Amino acid sequence: MIKSRLVVNNRRGLHARAATKLASISNQYQCNIVVRNAESMVDAKSIISIMLLAASEGTELIFEFDGADEVKASTAVTELFVNSFDEDE
Repeated sequence: MIKSRLVVNNRRGLHARAATKLASISNQYQCNIVVRNAESMVDAKSIISIMLLAASEGTELIFEFDGADEVKASTAVTELFVNSFDEDE
Protein backbone atom coordinates (compact mmCIF):
# COMPACT_ATOMS: atom_id res chain seq x y z
CA MET A 1 0.00 0.00 0.00
CA ILE A 2 1.16 3.49 -0.89
CA LYS A 3 -0.05 6.59 0.95
CA SER A 4 0.36 10.07 -0.52
CA ARG A 5 -0.48 13.50 0.83
CA LEU A 6 -1.45 15.85 -1.97
CA VAL A 7 -2.65 19.44 -1.77
CA VAL A 8 -5.32 20.78 -4.11
CA ASN A 9 -3.49 23.62 -5.85
CA ASN A 10 -5.90 24.77 -8.52
CA ARG A 11 -8.06 27.82 -7.77
CA ARG A 12 -11.44 26.15 -8.16
CA GLY A 13 -10.56 23.08 -6.12
CA LEU A 14 -11.98 19.69 -7.03
CA HIS A 15 -14.87 21.01 -9.11
CA ALA A 16 -16.67 18.84 -11.69
CA ARG A 17 -13.98 18.94 -14.39
CA ALA A 18 -11.13 18.24 -11.95
CA ALA A 19 -13.11 15.45 -10.27
CA THR A 20 -13.77 13.92 -13.69
CA LYS A 21 -10.07 13.99 -14.55
CA LEU A 22 -9.14 12.40 -11.23
CA ALA A 23 -11.75 9.65 -11.57
CA SER A 24 -10.78 9.03 -15.20
CA ILE A 25 -7.12 8.57 -14.32
CA SER A 26 -7.97 6.45 -11.27
CA ASN A 27 -10.17 4.17 -13.37
CA GLN A 28 -7.23 3.37 -15.65
CA TYR A 29 -5.72 1.26 -12.85
CA GLN A 30 -6.87 -1.95 -11.20
CA CYS A 31 -5.67 -1.10 -7.71
CA ASN A 32 -8.02 0.30 -5.10
CA ILE A 33 -7.67 4.05 -4.68
CA VAL A 34 -9.30 5.90 -1.81
CA VAL A 35 -8.96 9.55 -0.95
CA ARG A 36 -9.77 11.24 2.33
CA ASN A 37 -9.86 14.62 3.93
CA ALA A 38 -10.42 15.42 7.59
CA GLU A 39 -14.06 14.30 7.50
CA SER A 40 -14.58 11.67 4.80
CA MET A 41 -13.02 8.79 2.89
CA VAL A 42 -14.25 8.12 -0.67
CA ASP A 43 -13.53 6.03 -3.74
CA ALA A 44 -11.25 8.00 -6.09
CA LYS A 45 -12.85 6.21 -9.05
CA SER A 46 -16.22 7.89 -8.43
CA ILE A 47 -16.76 11.45 -9.71
CA ILE A 48 -19.69 12.08 -7.37
CA SER A 49 -17.77 10.80 -4.34
CA ILE A 50 -14.81 13.02 -5.15
CA MET A 51 -17.06 16.06 -5.49
CA LEU A 52 -18.66 15.29 -2.10
CA LEU A 53 -15.28 15.99 -0.49
CA ALA A 54 -15.84 19.66 -1.41
CA ALA A 55 -12.05 20.10 -1.52
CA SER A 56 -11.14 23.71 -2.17
CA GLU A 57 -7.76 25.17 -3.05
CA GLY A 58 -5.25 24.40 -0.30
CA THR A 59 -7.07 21.32 1.00
CA GLU A 60 -4.77 18.46 1.92
CA LEU A 61 -5.97 15.06 0.75
CA ILE A 62 -4.57 11.68 1.66
CA PHE A 63 -4.61 9.03 -1.05
CA GLU A 64 -4.20 5.31 -0.45
CA PHE A 65 -3.27 3.07 -3.37
CA ASP A 66 -3.48 -0.67 -2.85
CA GLY A 67 -2.93 -3.27 -5.54
CA ALA A 68 -0.65 -4.61 -8.24
CA ASP A 69 -0.34 -1.32 -10.15
CA GLU A 70 -0.31 0.99 -7.13
CA VAL A 71 3.04 2.59 -8.05
CA LYS A 72 1.86 3.57 -11.53
CA ALA A 73 -1.47 4.82 -10.18
CA SER A 74 0.22 6.88 -7.47
CA THR A 75 2.56 8.44 -10.02
CA ALA A 76 -0.30 9.34 -12.38
CA VAL A 77 -2.45 10.92 -9.66
CA THR A 78 0.51 12.84 -8.24
CA GLU A 79 1.32 14.21 -11.71
CA LEU A 80 -2.28 15.36 -12.09
CA PHE A 81 -2.00 17.37 -8.86
CA VAL A 82 1.48 18.72 -9.68
CA ASN A 83 0.13 19.93 -13.04
CA SER A 84 -2.89 21.61 -11.39
CA PHE A 85 -5.24 19.30 -13.29
CA ASP A 86 -3.95 20.86 -16.54
CA GLU A 87 -5.89 24.02 -15.82
CA ASP A 88 -4.39 27.36 -16.80
CA GLU A 89 -5.86 29.32 -13.93
